[in-house]
Amino acid sequence: MGISVSEKFANMKPSATREILKATSDPSVIAFAGGSPAVDAFPCEEVKRVSAEILEENPVSALVYGVSEGYEPLRQTVREWLKKRNDIGTDDDTIIITAGGTQVMDITTRIMTNPGDTIICEEPSFIGSLNAFRSHGCKLKGVPIDSDGMNIEALEKAIKECPDAKFIYTIPNFQNPGGTTLSLEKRKAMYRLAKENGLLILEDDPYGNLRVDGEDVPSIKSLDTDGIVIYAGSFSKILAPGIRVAYAVVPKAFAQAFVIGKQVSDVHTGVLNQMIVERWFEEYDVDAHIEDIKKIYRKKLNLMCDCLDKYCPKIEYVRPQGGLFLWAKLPDNVDMLDYCKRLVENKVAVVPGTAFMIDDEAPCHYIRMNFSTPSDENIVKGIEIMAQVLKEY
Repeated sequence: MGISVSEKFANMKPSATREILKATSDPSVIAFAGGSPAVDAFPCEEVKRVSAEILEENPVSALVYGVSEGYEPLRQTVREWLKKRNDIGTDDDTIIITAGGTQVMDITTRIMTNPGDTIICEEPSFIGSLNAFRSHGCKLKGVPIDSDGMNIEALEKAIKECPDAKFIYTIPNFQNPGGTTLSLEKRKAMYRLAKENGLLILEDDPYGNLRVDGEDVPSIKSLDTDGIVIYAGSFSKILAPGIRVAYAVVPKAFAQAFVIGKQVSDVHTGVLNQMIVERWFEEYDVDAHIEDIKKIYRKKLNLMCDCLDKYCPKIEYVRPQGGLFLWAKLPDNVDMLDYCKRLVENKVAVVPGTAFMIDDEAPCHYIRMNFSTPSDENIVKGIEIMAQVLKEY
């Protein structure tokens, strides 16, 4: 008898973004395929200072095992910050610190679903979350997105067609990859449908603090008076992704199961990293830091959009109001996968749109472009190359 991996993993494919990023290890490749914050947005000196303080003052406390719920001072800091900044969280919610935002999707799926259950999600959607759902043997039901987020009529239809659905997954702010923001009207409608049909909402909001245009929209979690929303937030985009510190706001009815899921996953998030984040809040003005980095992203976003308008007018996109990505539609006569391959040959990397679809073999004319990682010079140069390759069609 041969040894083989489980059925649910046998048909899974690696993240296309991760695979394409292998090509970007070549420094000559212009990386529009990444998803990291701009390097000049990292508060490197601040992190160096607080790390040194922690390890000098009490290194043992940073190097021992921690509790699964998270480092208590950080949990309290996050609780107060979320309430003040976004009116998120009540006495009926629990803050749990996780190792990156994707772990919230993994643990939620682990504790709320059985193999064969359905998860309703936006299509396109973040490949990391889609793979987390698939890894637990779940089926995916995609709902198309409009310029103002998930199509509510299609969502209502999907709920009726999937009586085994357990939750709705949404990235409401500057969706990855679509760049859209779910309107307040649609947020209320989604909450109503979830409540009426006994569904949980998993609100994934890693980009909400990166709004560069327009007005903030209240989170779905801030509307939650029934304990049916799990909110996922992260410090990856405002501090540094490599620290791997994020958080979940979990209704107390599910909190114990979530903590057990965390224990099964990795016991606890690294204590030193949690202490770094907490000390960063204690000693620096985090809200002012966010305002500073938004200036960087506003400039980069506008530059990429202006360059596309100038050099690639046949590429269509909806200008996002924040986040890190553009979701760009190629002309109908262009083979998207072939175009992506030719771009890599010309030292430019983008992510094929198929990576974000539930059926990654279905026809797709979209690509995802990241504006935060490349330098301003490379944004201009890369889009000029995109235009040159486009002319070959």
